[in-house]
Amino acid sequence: MTLTRTLRTTAATAAVAVLLAAGAAHSTATRYVEKPVILAQTAAEQAFPDAEFGVDPMVTGPVSASFREKQVQADCAAAVWPDVPLGCYPNR
Repeated sequence: MTLTRTLRTTAATAAVAVLLAAGAAHSTATRYVEKPVILAQTAAEQAFPDAEFGVDPMVTGPVSASFREKQVQADCAAAVWPDVPLGCYPNR
C-alpha cells in the first residue's frame, strides 16, 4: 500500500513538473515578438522625430494672425490624420 501511494505521489509530482516546464517553455518562446514595421512616416513624424508618442496638430494656445492665415492656406480644417500638412503645426 505504501508503494502505491509513493508511486501516485511521484506520478502527480512529475505531471505538475511537466506542466510547469511546458508553460515556462511557451512563455520563453513568445517573449521575443518583433515590433511592427513602419513603412512610411508622415511629414510631421519626420519633422518631429523626438515626439515619442506622435505629433498632435491641435493648437491649444493663442496664435498669431499670420499663423491663422497660414492654417487657412494649408486647409488645415479639412486635413485628415495622418495626412496633416506641416503648415498646420506651429513653429514650422
